[in-house]
Amino acid sequence: MRSISVHTQVCAVIGNPVAHSLSPAIHNAAFDFLGLDFIYVACRVEDVKGALAGVRALSNFRGLSVTIPHKTEAMKYVDEVAEADRAIGSINTVIHEGDKLVGLGTDGPAALKAIADADVEIDGRNVLMLGAGGAARAIAFTLARNTKLRQLSILDINATLLQGLAADLVAGTHAAATAEPLTEASLAGAMKNADMVIHCTPVGMHPNEDATLIPRDLFRPGQVIFDIVYTPLETKLLTEAKSRGLKVIPGVEMFVNQAALQFEHFTGVGAPVEVMRRVVMEHLKS
Repeated sequence: MRSISVHTQVCAVIGNPVAHSLSPAIHNAAFDFLGLDFIYVACRVEDVKGALAGVRALSNFRGLSVTIPHKTEAMKYVDEVAEADRAIGSINTVIHEGDKLVGLGTDGPAALKAIADADVEIDGRNVLMLGAGGAARAIAFTLARNTKLRQLSILDINATLLQGLAADLVAGTHAAATAEPLTEASLAGAMKNADMVIHCTPVGMHPNEDATLIPRDLFRPGQVIFDIVYTPLETKLLTEAKSRGLKVIPGVEMFVNQAALQFEHFTGVGAPVEVMRRVVMEHLKS
């Protein structure tokens, strides 16, 4: 039984719903492995302003993971947000530093690390992104600012999200970005030029595992397919891409990376990534 005292540092994930979150299991396993005096809990939150005020008032409340639907609203109640994250328009992490709350995002860097860990070179390549929501924005801005893409093409059925992301990328980065409505024709055209596809929509997520946006006949040799969906561990998109001999990057890698980056912001020490990955895999396979 872990000893909890007035010195124990508290972290939490806030969202609504939040009962399904794997974050407490992941972070507590990592704290235990390193013998850190931290504890991590899940809190269903509707009043984001009140929740952030509570964190500010509690000296041993170290930080928060922020999930749906609070990633945008949480920005209003922190003291500092990095310029890059402000351009993205959402955060998924809050750190309590002295008398300040600092907001940041780990989704984009986590995706970039997953790509690097897979030994995929994207400088000078054409990347097709499917989806223009919150995760897509984080990944798009991170790639646009930290790589030398030849072209970033974005497709989505939501015209408002699509045009907003494209305009923000043009205004805030030097990336060559294009945006088109997602149709059968636009997808077929974009797939002909894509060296890497990053899938950022919920299509194929549990309980709709039989769905995929990309017909098998649109794959071409040498493409890399990155699906940020991690439930199921191998989506239909990844299964079909593998069957065509393509390199794939599963969403669980991004999920583990973003948790590890949060852990390091919370604790100031390197995350035991393999411990965290093992916990995720045990829960997702059970």
